[in-house]
Amino acid sequence: MPLSDHEQRILEEIEKRLHEEDPRLAEAVSKASPYKHAIRRIRWGVVAFVLGFVMLLLFQVSVWVAIAGFSVMLVSTLLVYHQLRRLGRDQVREVGGEGRPSPTSLLARLAERFRMRRGDG
Repeated sequence: MPLSDHEQRILEEIEKRLHEEDPRLAEAVSKASPYKHAIRRIRWGVVAFVLGFVMLLLFQVSVWVAIAGFSVMLVSTLLVYHQLRRLGRDQVREVGGEGRPSPTSLLARLAERFRMRRGDG
């Protein structure tokens, strides 16, 4: 639903005041996008998964370390899956279309294929 002319003027006035009062905050807000935070969380989830896998390989040292590693892997996988679902199809395509493949774009493509197979889209 588009904003009315009056609401649009109020919004522009608020933006103008923000730029005048705190230009660094205004610049940071204008650069931020919702999917950048999700991408950051996905990357941390992948790092946590690898750490959990290393812990799982330490089964010889202790069974409890291996169980903790498996738990870390499970939680990080759920985190990555949740963030990929949160991104949505448009952002998944945008992340995947950057030219060179990254681990995040590969995971996004896998999630998209999984959704297509399940019949969600």
